Amino acid sequence: MTSTLVFLPDLCDAHRVLTKVAVIAFDGVAPFELGVLCEAWGVDRTEHGVPTLDFALCAPAPGRVSTTMGFSLQVEHGLEPAYAADLVCVPAQRRDGPMPGPVLDALRDAIDRGARVMSVCSGAFTLGEAGLLDGRGCTTHWMYTDELQARFPRARVVPEVLYVDEDPVITAAGSAAGLDACLHLWRKEYGARVASMVARRMVVPPQREGGQAQFIARAVPDCSAETLGPLLTWITENLAEDHSVDALARRVHMSPRTFARRFRAETGATPHAWVTNQRVIAAEELLEGSDAAIEWIASEVDFGNAATMRQHFARVRGISPQGYRQSFSCTDERPA
Repeated sequence: MTSTLVFLPDLCDAHRVLTKVAVIAFDGVAPFELGVLCEAWGVDRTEHGVPTLDFALCAPAPGRVSTTMGFSLQVEHGLEPAYAADLVCVPAQRRDGPMPGPVLDALRDAIDRGARVMSVCSGAFTLGEAGLLDGRGCTTHWMYTDELQARFPRARVVPEVLYVDEDPVITAAGSAAGLDACLHLWRKEYGARVASMVARRMVVPPQREGGQAQFIARAVPDCSAETLGPLLTWITENLAEDHSVDALARRVHMSPRTFARRFRAETGATPHAWVTNQRVIAAEELLEGSDAAIEWIASEVDFGNAATMRQHFARVRGISPQGYRQSFSCTDERPA
């Protein structure tokens, strides 16, 4: 899979500030995926410089909502917050149950008035019932992609990726992929620094690219390390070091072949692609927080020169470094 499966409109053309989020729950909601959306959008992180959003959990009618785990939730709001939200989210739901008509109406209204909608896992079936997947790229958990395509033949289902952003509809695969999609949207709306702080508070990686595979197709039996997490942290803190497969394999005492398989299994990307994305993220933070020249930033994140940085930045983010700075600069002066 490649990140070209994720549809990224130009930030300068599509940028809008996200301030109000509504998450819709109805009978049969999966509590973990619901919690993912509440954690991503509903937690106050102002002490760390993250904007506070107007967040509401809502249901077709205030009151009791059953979950797939045998307990119930008490939801305070009806669907009124969804009609005013900039982002309306649907967590995983039972796929075989009836979809409440008022929920489908609220989702259609969101699109009609220019808001975004997001689904996590089987929540994509709710978007499909609302007609919002017709003609659009989308995804869901790998177990359900064939069913999603069969039930909504006009949708363009992309199997096995983490999420698909085809603004204004964003669909994510399983639980962790829902966090990836939320962090992607945080970055898209508020920039790399805010998205990274949200990720740090949740103790998750800043962002996995949407085009990465959802799961490991087969085990890697000859791996001696439980996780490459410490190595990934070291890479982000030492971007100027040698990050060739041979050099990284030596650091974790693996053969290059075993290391390359393990790296792709854990990250869904090659070492080169993953390191390039980390350099882009580091460049984003410098573009946001300084007026430094593009050439200096390129050197600082080890792209070598401005031309190389522009090339990689445009390929990964679909925008130039200058365009990104104009959208997200935190300094008083925003150079062109």
